[in-house]
Amino acid sequence: MRYWAEGEGAAKINWGVPGDFDRCVVQLSKYVSPGVVKGLCSNLHQRATGARPGHAPGEEAARQAKNKS
Repeated sequence: MRYWAEGEGAAKINWGVPGDFDRCVVQLSKYVSPGVVKGLCSNLHQRATGARPGHAPGEEAARQAKNKS
């Protein structure tokens, strides 16, 4: 968990940047079953960013900027 949320794995996923959840699913699908990977990535997203997918501070700011356009 630490590797993917805070370590070298986190650098591969680039948490808090749009697409992070999808990158997580791609990376972790190599190691865990399809029935587990999305839940695991959701938990890792919360651990890494403090929020569930789509709700991290950077993602919220991007969504608000897009809505203003």
